[in-house]
Amino acid sequence: MTEDRDRHSTRYAHLGEALGTDFFFVREQFTDEQWDRFIAVRKFVDDEVLPDIAEYWEKAELPWHLFRRLPELGVVGEDIQGYGAAAMSPLACGLVHMELHRGDGSLGTFLAVHAGLAMQSIAMCGSDEQKQRWLPAMSTLDRIGAFALTEPEHGSDSVALETIARRDGDHWVLDGVKRWIGNGTIADLVVVWARDTDSGDVLGFVVETPAEGYHAEVITGKVSLRSVWQSDIRLTGVRVPDENRLVNARSFKDAARVLASTRGTCAWMALGHATAGYEAALRYATERQQFGKPLASFQIVQERLVRMLADLTGMQLYCMQLARLADAGRLSPTVAGLAKMHNTRTARAILSEARDLLGGNGILLEHHVVRHWADIESIHTFEGTETMQTLIVGRDITGIGAFT
Repeated sequence: MTEDRDRHSTRYAHLGEALGTDFFFVREQFTDEQWDRFIAVRKFVDDEVLPDIAEYWEKAELPWHLFRRLPELGVVGEDIQGYGAAAMSPLACGLVHMELHRGDGSLGTFLAVHAGLAMQSIAMCGSDEQKQRWLPAMSTLDRIGAFALTEPEHGSDSVALETIARRDGDHWVLDGVKRWIGNGTIADLVVVWARDTDSGDVLGFVVETPAEGYHAEVITGKVSLRSVWQSDIRLTGVRVPDENRLVNARSFKDAARVLASTRGTCAWMALGHATAGYEAALRYATERQQFGKPLASFQIVQERLVRMLADLTGMQLYCMQLARLADAGRLSPTVAGLAKMHNTRTARAILSEARDLLGGNGILLEHHVVRHWADIESIHTFEGTETMQTLIVGRDITGIGAFT
C-alpha cells in the first residue's frame, strides 16, 4: 500500500510547477528588470514553496523559512523608493504577487499585509523622520508590520469605525477592538486607525509591540489562507507617543488611499491562484489515464481546459492594463475595483473547474488545487467584497450611490 501511494505521489509530483500560459505574448512587454524579478520568484516558488507549503497549510503554521527569503529576493516594499525597499515598477510588483500566489496565498498575503498595507501606510502618510525610523527595518523583515482597520461590526463600512484615540499630553490613548488583522499577533509595528474623540477625524497611529493594553489573539477555525494568521485585537488604554501618529493621516480618506493602492494587487493575486489551478488541471489531464487513454484526449476535457485558458488570459490582460495605468499615474480606485471584482470572480470559476477535473484527487493537498480553491475565497472578500466593488463601479457608471 505504501509503495502504491509513493508511486502515485511521484507520478503527479510536478502538478504545481509552472507551465506556459502566455498566449497573447505579454512577456514581450516586460523589461529585463521585470523579467529577472519574475523568474527569480518563479524559481523560488517551484523549488522552495511547493515542496513544503501543503504541510504548513494543513497545520495552520507560519512558514517562517519562506517568509525570511522574501528580503533576499528583493521583493519587500512594493514601489517604495529608498529605505532599502524593493522600489518595483507596477508591473514588476504585480508579477511578484502573481507568482507568490501561484505558490501559496498565505505567503503572498503575508507580504501584502506587511508591505502593501503597513509599509505603504507609513510611506504615504508618515513624515520623513517616521519613514526613516521604521521602513529600513521593515524592508529587511527585521520588524514586521500589520494594518488594523477592520472591526467586528465594521467591515465594508469601516468608515464608521468605533476605535477611539484620546489626546493625553504628549501621548494618545487608544481604546477599541479590531478583527481580521493579518500579522496582528506577530507584528512589531501595527498601524491602527482610530477616531479622534475631539475632532471626530480618523487618524493613523503606529503601535510598537509589545505594548501595555495591546492584546492580540489568533482567529482559529479558518479554512482559507491557513498559513498566515489573522487576529482579534483588543486595545485597552494603549498609550502611543504623539511622535507615532502618522502626520499625514488626517481622515478616513487617507486610510482609503492606502487601500486603493492595494486593490489592484488583488487582481494579480487572483491571477496567480487561477494560473496554479489551470496549470495543475492541464498537467493532470495529460498524465492521468482513464479508459486506457489520457483524460486530455476526451473532447469535453479539452473544451473545459480551453475555456479555463480563455478566462485566464483575459485576467492577464486586465492585469497588464492595470500596470500600464498605474505606471502612468492614471489608475483610479474604480478601475482597480472593477479588475479586482472581475479577476477574483473568474479565478473562483477556474479553480472550481480545476478541482472537478482532478476528480477525487482534487481534494488532496498534495495536488495543490484544493488549497488555491480555498484561498481564493479570502482574496475574493478582503480589500472590499464583490458586492462593494460592484456598487462602487455602479455609482461611477450611473452617478447614483447605492450606499452611504
